[in-house]
Amino acid sequence: MAVAAAIAVKITAVCRQNFQQEIFRLDAALFRFPVVSFDTEFPGFFRNTSIDATDLTRCEDLRHNVDPLRIIQFGITVADASGNIGGTWEFNLRFDLSKNLFVSRSIQFLQDDGINFDKLRRDGIDFDMFAQLLSRVVARHRNLCWVTFHGLYDLSHILRAVTNRPLPHSVAGFTSLLGVVFGDVVDIKYMARFCHGLRGGELGLAAIAKILNVERGEEHKRLHDDVVRSTAFREFEKETVCEMAA
Repeated sequence: MAVAAAIAVKITAVCRQNFQQEIFRLDAALFRFPVVSFDTEFPGFFRNTSIDATDLTRCEDLRHNVDPLRIIQFGITVADASGNIGGTWEFNLRFDLSKNLFVSRSIQFLQDDGINFDKLRRDGIDFDMFAQLLSRVVARHRNLCWVTFHGLYDLSHILRAVTNRPLPHSVAGFTSLLGVVFGDVVDIKYMARFCHGLRGGELGLAAIAKILNVERGEEHKRLHDDVVRSTAFREFEKETVCEMAA
């Protein structure tokens, strides 16, 4: 499964001042680079879901955890079918710890990981403007393939933002809306279940990166992970790399 040992990544940090310019650049790039690897940073979980929970409980917990909260960061890497990277963006949204809802331990984790909440409060992108313009971009590009890693909550937070409405109450309603809004969605962790040598999908992204021989940069590690997702998706599509288990 070896690929290039390191991938040069140019990361564009986006805040209030350059948001409109960069969302238009992203929009233009998607015409040539329709494979979209993304993740979000969000302010935590109000409710933990047990491993043996019913589908109804999982759906209720998802709504309980997503609907009241706003995302903090949206990281996205776009690529073409050959794996050529068209750009990587880090959209930093306004988040005010004195006004927005959050879970304290999650905020502490993000602070330890380098997120500056004072800067987000001053220079972050207005959430409503972000949601409005991103929804236009998503609606314009109907041929995208959205790539995640264990990305149910990432998808849900972006779905909540671009539709500007609460998540559906049923699993069927949720999956239907997901298909309408995003079209093709791929979860690398789920794909790994069916690939020999990847332990039935139990490996984390760092382990997959090591198997693929992709170097994860320490600086902006979250954004390098988007590139790893994109690279892993391309490798998994190759028969010589990922032989599907019988």
